[in-house]
Amino acid sequence: MVRRRLLAIVLALASVAGATAIVAQVMQPKGGEPTTGPYDVAKNWPQPPGDQSLGHPGYTWGSQGGVFAESPNRIFMANRGELEIPPPPPPKPPGSESPVGDPPPGGKPVMRNCIVVIDANGKLVEAWTQWDRLFQGGRGPHKIKISPYDPEKHVWVVDDLRQQIFEFTNDGKQLVLTLGEAGVAGNDQNHFGRPTDLAFLPDGTFFVTDGYVNTRVVKFDKNGKFLMTWGTPGKGPGQFNLPHSIDIDRNRKVYVADRSNSRIQIFDENGKFLDQWPDIQSPYHIVITADQHMWVSDGETNKFIKYDLNGKYLYSWGTYGFFAGEFWGVHQFAIDQSGNLYAAETFGKRTQKFVPKKGADPSLLIAPPQRASGSTQ
Repeated sequence: MVRRRLLAIVLALASVAGATAIVAQVMQPKGGEPTTGPYDVAKNWPQPPGDQSLGHPGYTWGSQGGVFAESPNRIFMANRGELEIPPPPPPKPPGSESPVGDPPPGGKPVMRNCIVVIDANGKLVEAWTQWDRLFQGGRGPHKIKISPYDPEKHVWVVDDLRQQIFEFTNDGKQLVLTLGEAGVAGNDQNHFGRPTDLAFLPDGTFFVTDGYVNTRVVKFDKNGKFLMTWGTPGKGPGQFNLPHSIDIDRNRKVYVADRSNSRIQIFDENGKFLDQWPDIQSPYHIVITADQHMWVSDGETNKFIKYDLNGKYLYSWGTYGFFAGEFWGVHQFAIDQSGNLYAAETFGKRTQKFVPKKGADPSLLIAPPQRASGSTQ
């Protein structure tokens, strides 16, 4: 009798377990390929320039040098001009579609609408066409930033090929400061060798990575006065091969993306070498977030990569391609206060907006960048 009861209990438990397994199989989604990581792509963002009364129908955005999110409703895009939209290609035979989508338009860009402001819905709200002349003869702006410590939120633009850095008022009406001599390269206090990026300390001191030709970091005071420089060509500590991006943590450590040496180097604010993180294939842009992690956009693997500030790898996502949510050379990226991500692609010739998926694990999202204490920027 006891054995029969035990057998009945075992069979009942097995039946429940089997039913549970079946329910789990039904509830568990099948397939899928999470190309966009913990994000969804915002559709029709930004809207094409030809649809926004810019006076240039038949043109689209050119290569995207940079993007910066002042707020969720005010996004700066640094365009390397506009490209003429080619005629539609002939229909493709069945089964011949490209596995990575259609490539972006090519051709020589027209240097106009180089600095624009886009709202949350993808609509163009400002076009700083009065400054397009600054970029004539070059390839357009390289990166664009606002210091988190500046209450006036001045806009800084780096032009690598024209060898200059510009500081504008937030409304774009005034050019406050110009560093470098237009079209003249040099390796002294007043010239650059194709500068790439800049980063700020709370007192307004800033650092410039310089760059494609020079292999150094240049330090300036808040008024643009030269203070010091460090770096030489090479692969050793404190040497560079294309310093392409720069950021600073809350302890004033300076992180430099040494792109063609496939590493991140860390220094104190006076250029003393502290550490390096090797084996990062091609770090195009780096951002230190408010939660004190570093995110890197890798132009070779086309991934976003998360590290702690000891250089430990934590997580990555992203893939190469032209479809929405895929990447070809994220040259600069930005995060707004709502957690939206913006990725400017130099080869993909577009800027994409990504919105956090509902219920996404916060540790997988790119946190907003460091901001001044009490800042709402």
